[in-house]
Amino acid sequence: MTRADWIAADWGTTNLRVWAMKGGSVIDTAKSDAGMAQLDRDQFEAALLALIAPWLSDTTPVIACGMVGARQGWVEAPYSAVPCMPIANGVVLATSIDPRLRVHVIGGLKQEKPADVMRGEETQIAGFLALNTDWDGVICLPGTHTKWVHVSAGEIVSFQTFMTGEQFNLLSGASVLRHSVDAKGWDAQAFEEAVSDTLSRPERLAAYLFNLRARDLLHGQSKDTARARLSGLLIGAELGAARPFWLGQNVAILGADALAKAYSDALQLQGVHATIADAERMTLAGLQAAYRQIKETT
Repeated sequence: MTRADWIAADWGTTNLRVWAMKGGSVIDTAKSDAGMAQLDRDQFEAALLALIAPWLSDTTPVIACGMVGARQGWVEAPYSAVPCMPIANGVVLATSIDPRLRVHVIGGLKQEKPADVMRGEETQIAGFLALNTDWDGVICLPGTHTKWVHVSAGEIVSFQTFMTGEQFNLLSGASVLRHSVDAKGWDAQAFEEAVSDTLSRPERLAAYLFNLRARDLLHGQSKDTARARLSGLLIGAELGAARPFWLGQNVAILGADALAKAYSDALQLQGVHATIADAERMTLAGLQAAYRQIKETT
């Protein structure tokens, strides 16, 4: 049987992913759909044990990040105020019944003005900085709620969140555009043109959006083109609003999928070359950094 020295856990809204660790090496991994949204507070321990029970010995530390520390999670891990280190003094212990468990939950970060919060992304940023020492610049974390994060001297100075991914999902799945947008196709030229449209005329975003439906009805625009154009319109509007973050800065994008590439392509149109780093690798590196920090203080 695999016995872990410690266990890393990335616990989001929809999924739970865990890694059995021997020092800094992964010896096993597992995943389930037991995300925070599917669990009541008294169900978290059982969901975790369902994945990691074979890895446990007498007392095994578990380092967890993400929505497990939200108000609706296993335990509420407090927000630390920026500017601060990515993993500040916000790691708390979750109460567990099984004596083999000692679960540490990483707290999120908050910004008072303008009001903003993050939970989970701070661990990815900690991982990126652990692997890229002395790096200063801006980190983009694309997703349902995309973050733009200003990092300097190892601290998160400020950040801003954009609901771009959620807007795309709602518009393509629940609005009139659902009839015109394909879920899988892509048209690179249409994407680039749409990014330029909203970067130059962001006030026309609502009109550009309905134009997608009109192009379908009147000109038979392909669903692949509509999907790429919808993405480009929303990302272009976001880039326009986030310009103070990325303009003249080193930029890193934490992601390894088509979405990260889309952001990279959109920035490239503005003459900005962004470094793409694998989000899962950054998460694990951040959990390792938190584990080392906990060991040093206990």
